[in-house]
Amino acid sequence: MSSVNDIRSAYLGFYQKNGHEIVASSSLVPQNDPTLMFTNAGMVQFKDYFTGRATAPWPRATTSQKCVRAGGKHNDLDNVGYTARHHTFFEMLGNFSFGDYFKERAIELAWTLVTREFGLAKDKLLVTVYHEDDEAFDLWKKIAGLPDERIIRIATSDNFWQMGDTGPCGPCSEIFFDHGEGIAGGPPGSPDEDGDRFIEIWNLVFMQFEQIAPGNRLPLPKPSIDTGMGLERIAAVLQGVHDNYDIDLFKALIRASVEATGVPAEGAQRASHRIIADHLRASSFLIADGVLPSNEGRGYVLRRIMRRAMRHAHILGAADPLLWRLVPALVREMGQAYPELVRAEALITETMRLEEIRFRRTLARGLVLLDEATSGFVSGATLDGETAFRLYDTYGFPLDLTQDALRARGIGVDTDAFQTAMERQKTEARASWAGSGDTAAETIWLTLRDRLGPTEFLGYSSEASEGKVLALVRDGAEIGTAEAGERVQIIVNQTPFYGESGGQVGDAGTIETETGAKIRVEDTQKRGDGLFVHNGIVESGSVNVGDSARLLVDHGRRAAIRSHHSATHLLHAALRKVLGEHVAQKGSLVAPDRLRFDFSHPKPIDAAELAAVEDIANEVVLQDGAVSTRLMERDEAIAAGAMALFGEKYGDEVRVVSMGERDGKPYSVELCGGTHVGRTGEIGLVTIVGEGAVASGVRRVEALTGKAARDHLELQDKRLKEVAQALKVRPDEAVERVTVLVEERRRLERELADARRKLALGGGGQASGDGVRDVGDIRYLGRVVEGIAPKDLKGLVDEARKSVGSGVVAFVGVAEDGKAALVVGVSEDLVGRFSAVDLVRIGAEALGGKGGGGRPDMAQAGGPEGARAGEALGAIEARLVG
Repeated sequence: MSSVNDIRSAYLGFYQKNGHEIVASSSLVPQNDPTLMFTNAGMVQFKDYFTGRATAPWPRATTSQKCVRAGGKHNDLDNVGYTARHHTFFEMLGNFSFGDYFKERAIELAWTLVTREFGLAKDKLLVTVYHEDDEAFDLWKKIAGLPDERIIRIATSDNFWQMGDTGPCGPCSEIFFDHGEGIAGGPPGSPDEDGDRFIEIWNLVFMQFEQIAPGNRLPLPKPSIDTGMGLERIAAVLQGVHDNYDIDLFKALIRASVEATGVPAEGAQRASHRIIADHLRASSFLIADGVLPSNEGRGYVLRRIMRRAMRHAHILGAADPLLWRLVPALVREMGQAYPELVRAEALITETMRLEEIRFRRTLARGLVLLDEATSGFVSGATLDGETAFRLYDTYGFPLDLTQDALRARGIGVDTDAFQTAMERQKTEARASWAGSGDTAAETIWLTLRDRLGPTEFLGYSSEASEGKVLALVRDGAEIGTAEAGERVQIIVNQTPFYGESGGQVGDAGTIETETGAKIRVEDTQKRGDGLFVHNGIVESGSVNVGDSARLLVDHGRRAAIRSHHSATHLLHAALRKVLGEHVAQKGSLVAPDRLRFDFSHPKPIDAAELAAVEDIANEVVLQDGAVSTRLMERDEAIAAGAMALFGEKYGDEVRVVSMGERDGKPYSVELCGGTHVGRTGEIGLVTIVGEGAVASGVRRVEALTGKAARDHLELQDKRLKEVAQALKVRPDEAVERVTVLVEERRRLERELADARRKLALGGGGQASGDGVRDVGDIRYLGRVVEGIAPKDLKGLVDEARKSVGSGVVAFVGVAEDGKAALVVGVSEDLVGRFSAVDLVRIGAEALGGKGGGGRPDMAQAGGPEGARAGEALGAIEARLVG
């Protein structure tokens, strides 16, 4: 069985050997196609090459492309978990020719790969062609030798590929695998084609045209090739399973879910584990590519994916947030192929943890509202579909969960009415589609801004104020009144609540009206070019447009945010002083419990540099100097040396925040619209807790201030004392003791390796084919050894070759995971008769490997099937005889 990682590598390696450049997967957020929400096919990053708008730097390319189909035109979300082959995230293997080769070479390469490299039986394969494409039909007969009945002409769009209403297009040819008579279904083009017996594994697109508009199709400058093979599908075929979720990758993710929940993967909860495994991949890769959960555009689709998985974690009975605990399992499986997962692991983990905490609150509210909506219902009653849809759309409470919650009480749901409401929402969503993954949701805020004017922000100087309710919004529409239990968005004429921007999160707190209503504000956002929108839930009473209100910001939360925001400025200046003036902000997050700061820098920061940055920032904290804010003309402020922050939009008049002094000069001077401490001493302490890469040339530091920093250091101190106690030394002696233990372990490992080497050379219980044998007129020593690192095999073979003299030596080292490494040595007098490279390749093939390389006198290779080590040595011996 080949693993998913092996198959991906084999595919890319095959095309690389055939003149293709291996190109890294592009981001899931398309950079050159505003018509797409997400990258959903391998050709997306090459679109301009196909249309002739750009010239490819290579004539041929091959990729394993990350793809998502969960929003916009291509949406498989609702099917995921309940079918064998639907995924939100999948990998598309592809090979591309940009005006180089065309149909004949594409078919020849594809047939060679699937039948020779992958070893699929020819009688298990059939192909389809577009009904007008006689050339492709004839080529399949010529190259593959397929009979006419296994080359099926298809007259529908299934065999004419196009990205969308416009763009590159052309006839295509699909390769199908026959899973056998035991599975229902007929071949493509037959009445039973939707069955699971015949599964499409590869689509070869013969890119000949560009669709300019309906009915207007022009030939491309150079005919090209675009292919797509679903990695999960071909892995299922090669691993001898019929279900994508039974391949090694998904089995590993599902196993992690089972271990975390204690719920078996089969039976009633089978679909839940599959949904969690699939959505874990999609969510993690989207976050790694810069998408974060939100209520709009791509972020909204990500939130839907995440919350669908989180709901199934709830169904499985997970008492605490689950998904973030599964991220390490995904990184282990896919991190080597996609290093962005490794770089973003902390961000992914934290995003998932916080999102699930929020969703669990939503879930709890939904259950309360469901109880209220069905109060007084008796067995046999039916909940109306509009209420069920509102629970789904507003509170994220899906229909099946509503049905499950009511089933025990004998209450049904009007699913027809629910579907009607769902279709209405989809129609409205399609109508508002803006083409780039964003929607026209801002329209209502722009309308309100024009009518009401901008909100006056009072929060720089106050955390409480009076205001007048100017508008209430629910479900994207204005309302006059919001009742207890309802979620609502509130606009007032003036507010102390800071709206999220510039990396600083929005404020939370309470709004109380003169009529006695109380609204818990959970977040504040800036909308419509100047409106501050308070997102909250009415906890008691009813709030009305026109009410006078008292607005009160959560003081503790605001103070923590201020502390972290001011510390961000101090760290920015310290980084520039320690690392250089090239440091510039690339992004930030300022929250009540932490800060993160992204900046330009080409390499990792070492411990000494980080310590210097932290020391400088804390020097300014201890100055306890006043933090000053001035309003200046933008150009004047920048000319005076104020730094503009990433992500901020500035008007003609700007706020200039200055803090600290060093070397007789102002320490930090920046343009900033956020809230800050009054004196640097209020920050208390700045502690850097993390540093890493975000993207090429972009680093990130994470830090804590005030109580969060103290709590962190106390925890670190506690852990140090625990380590010291375990080592039976004082805390100040722990490092020295650990150093001694590490060195001792290294010495023992060296001694163990040396003992294993001597044992391997001496034969004994680990030897296979003990001693030197005469094979014809050739002296041959072949052994299987265990516990020897692959890098040490060459030395073993070299020593053994000296003792053998004239002859051939072959050692197979078998690792704990069952994989094998093979090294072959040939004495100098025999290299004219036998090449170590040829012999090692013969042995590698027996081990299930490919290739191998080195010199005529010494070569090495490997393979996944260590259990066949004896066969590998036998194959080499047979070659010596022959």
